[in-house]
Amino acid sequence: MMKRESVPPGHPPVDARLWGKERGLPRPYPVICHLLDTAGVFGALWDALLSDQVRERIARALGMRVADARRVLAFWAGLHDLGKVTPPFQVQVPEAFAAVRSDPVYAFAPGAERERVFRHEVATHWALALLLGEAGYPGGDRAMRSAVSHQVAQLLGGHHGCFGVVLQAKHVAHASAYQPGLGGNGWADQRRVHFGELQRVTGAWAVPERGLPAELAVIVSGLVVVADWLASQTEVIISLLPPEGWQATPQAIDAHWERTQKAAPGLVAGAQLGRARFDVEGFEDMFPFAPNALQGDLVAHLSPLVRAKGPGLLLVTAPTGDGKTEAALYAASVLGRAAGARGLFFALPTMATADAMYPRVGAFAENALAGERALTLLHSMAWLSPAYTAAERSVGTLPTVGDVSADPSTATEAGSWLRGSRRGLLAPLSAGTVDQALSAVLPLTHNALRLFGLSDKVFVVDEAHAYGPWMHQLLSRLLEWLGAFGAPVVLLSATLSGRTASSLVDAYRRGAGFLEPSAVRPCYPGWVFTDAATGEVCEPREVGSGRRRTLDVQMRRVVWDATAAADGPVHAGGRRRALREALEPVATHGGTALVCCTTVAEAQQTFRDLRAAFPELAAQEGGLRLLHSRYPANARQRITAECETACGKPRSTQDIARPRPASILVATQVVEQSLDFDFDLIVTDLAPLAQLLQRAGRGRRHARGASGRPTWALPEDAPRLVVLEPVDDNGATIVPRTWGSVYDAGLLRRTAHLLRERTKTGIAVPEDVQDLVDAVYAQDFVDQLDVAAARELRRMDAERQADEAAEAHMADMVAICAPADVAGNLYQLSRREAGVTEELLTTRLGADSGRVLCVYEQPDGALTLDETGTFPLPVGGQRGLTREVLTQVMAYVAPVPGRWLRGAEGQPAPAGWDKHPVLRDVLLLRMQPADGDASGSVWNCRHGTRTIRISNAGLETG
Repeated sequence: MMKRESVPPGHPPVDARLWGKERGLPRPYPVICHLLDTAGVFGALWDALLSDQVRERIARALGMRVADARRVLAFWAGLHDLGKVTPPFQVQVPEAFAAVRSDPVYAFAPGAERERVFRHEVATHWALALLLGEAGYPGGDRAMRSAVSHQVAQLLGGHHGCFGVVLQAKHVAHASAYQPGLGGNGWADQRRVHFGELQRVTGAWAVPERGLPAELAVIVSGLVVVADWLASQTEVIISLLPPEGWQATPQAIDAHWERTQKAAPGLVAGAQLGRARFDVEGFEDMFPFAPNALQGDLVAHLSPLVRAKGPGLLLVTAPTGDGKTEAALYAASVLGRAAGARGLFFALPTMATADAMYPRVGAFAENALAGERALTLLHSMAWLSPAYTAAERSVGTLPTVGDVSADPSTATEAGSWLRGSRRGLLAPLSAGTVDQALSAVLPLTHNALRLFGLSDKVFVVDEAHAYGPWMHQLLSRLLEWLGAFGAPVVLLSATLSGRTASSLVDAYRRGAGFLEPSAVRPCYPGWVFTDAATGEVCEPREVGSGRRRTLDVQMRRVVWDATAAADGPVHAGGRRRALREALEPVATHGGTALVCCTTVAEAQQTFRDLRAAFPELAAQEGGLRLLHSRYPANARQRITAECETACGKPRSTQDIARPRPASILVATQVVEQSLDFDFDLIVTDLAPLAQLLQRAGRGRRHARGASGRPTWALPEDAPRLVVLEPVDDNGATIVPRTWGSVYDAGLLRRTAHLLRERTKTGIAVPEDVQDLVDAVYAQDFVDQLDVAAARELRRMDAERQADEAAEAHMADMVAICAPADVAGNLYQLSRREAGVTEELLTTRLGADSGRVLCVYEQPDGALTLDETGTFPLPVGGQRGLTREVLTQVMAYVAPVPGRWLRGAEGQPAPAGWDKHPVLRDVLLLRMQPADGDASGSVWNCRHGTRTIRISNAGLETG
């Protein structure tokens, strides 16, 4: 739509000497061309990514027709780099700048070209606040933040991931006086004619009546960023590069616009940025089995409910092993179809559980989805996941695209487009850790892009009960935003209190505009639904369970001797004796057992103690295993895979023809969530009730029948849960000193009291679970205790509640505001409290953690990645390490407590390693064979005042 006069009378033509892209190109690329390219790609993204519902919402908010909204927003997108028409940006390519510097038209104040802090995106914000006002965009009476012209300028000035502060009207009116980097009148005239030509070719003559609400502004902002990234690819620019001496006449600009519009749809399709479609409706068309009771109830009742009320939030509570994953995927299909969603994100608590979910989401997509089905795995170490790297190597996966021509803040990693930095959430389908989504509500760079990536998808959260006050508060804030988007949500939990359930449901409802609180009492097992259109919470539906069982709870009060030497005497009444007695049937008659410990150090010592207690079992392959977080990544992956094979779901009738051979896994809390383990016996240290129920869910999880269990593990529907309760000399529950602050002392006492009451009757699953989960937090719990015990528990409760309140307050303080509180000022999404840095936020406010790489000193002094000396420590070339070598190095990295690493520097990193951000915080430890270790399997090093060692028990210090 190219109407109206191209260049206003009295204004110069567009100057093609002003460059917008240069890196990796044979010659500079004119600013006007990049603006046109971005506008064209935006239009293609508008057509391919947004649903009809979202397009209509945006147009309605602006007060214009959908077709006009497309043109106007494409115009906005093109304007994002108008701030490059400034001296500080143009001077970055001296050869190009020399041509305009000598032109008297382009005058500027002395030193203005050195205003490097006045970045081009900031200049865009300043320039557009004036130009959009001149174009007739509504202004504010007094406050600039209420001016539509300023809201759009602020939105486009945030295309590098951070939104600027609200400008003052007097500053905007005399911008070059306050910001010399804008240059003089000649620079302003060029920005004005670039603005005018872009408006002409896009046909963006319509003027918005009002600004966008925060949730829609985030969507538009995300589209602008993606359009810029796609249009900035080096090979794309080269294909559109005008000939030398090109003049930006109206005819030449029109011709370039036609070319870029033709190219744009292919760029979007090539990046796999389309929409998945939830076409399949039948459960048995999605999965190769009939629905169980929970799944069948959703099939029967959720679909008609959603058809009547529209999409919203579904909360599913059910025991582990009751098919919540398939229930969630089926529900996602129902909700996604109703919402017109473009895909889903399946969020999990840990990297290991995300890795396990990735192929399951892929299989679901194969059977149940149509359209674009690109799937990404999202967590900090996703590129090390064997399943993900195998998918990357397969034919026809994500297409490879080249480098980006940009200054460093725009450039992103080359390679498959959706696997590039910050792009994973843009894929239609993703499985990943929940922090990838929660970072959208922290004031991090490009948090708005993450919100955009979630805005039109079904958001599934597994293990919703597993998060402490900090993450719960962030999840609640994210749910507010999702409610404002109208995005469907599925929350899954095995143990969720009514109070927690209500807070999550109400957060979503607040975002959707319904402020009155609800009182959700989850049914167990069952589900509850609230729609985004009315905010009504349906009557919770309780469903049956095909896996009813009664936990055989055995409480063992023990003196805590977990750290005693393995070769020391075993005392009656101690934890070591209790473990031997509980595990004797496994060692003697076969079967599998899980021993769940509270800390890594105690798990390591327990592993050594059981090797001494059951030497024949330890000598058998797989007889005794240890799993925790303090292993190198490749070792942990290997152990997890071995455990899944030995103790996972039976794959054939042969697997259940006889009991499994004797096998014991000693582990920490890493086994609580989403790993599909099945043990004949669970032995666990005392923990809060919710965690104990999670661990109990790994006991006799799958039907193996009488033939598949040892006789001591029958009947199958009465799994044994042995809880080791640390007590003092008077028999009172205590928290061992070695546990530190892992668990709240009051919750442990409450849990122990409730479990002791169940040692005779057991715990009926699922019937008793919800009452127990609510009871452990009940305020009147202390009424049943004697005076002294009640007083002590009240003190502990007060401390816990104060700690939880402080953590929640901290999360609320650092998180971005709710969408309703943005009030036209997108700076609210980037504003940080004083002293709160991006690094601090990404490490969850200073979580004490570090990462180490053990390098092994060989007899000739050479350093290797492995103790056998097979893989030399690689040295980077001019560009650092290759991707393959970097992957190999990271496979040997292990997490450790940060306090281990303070006070010493570690082994210097090889040359070239500093080119890789992922290696910058990795500390190298120079390991040597431990004295007195004849096996050669123990290595150690001195680091500050500590000795750190590594063996088949993982990393330890002493």
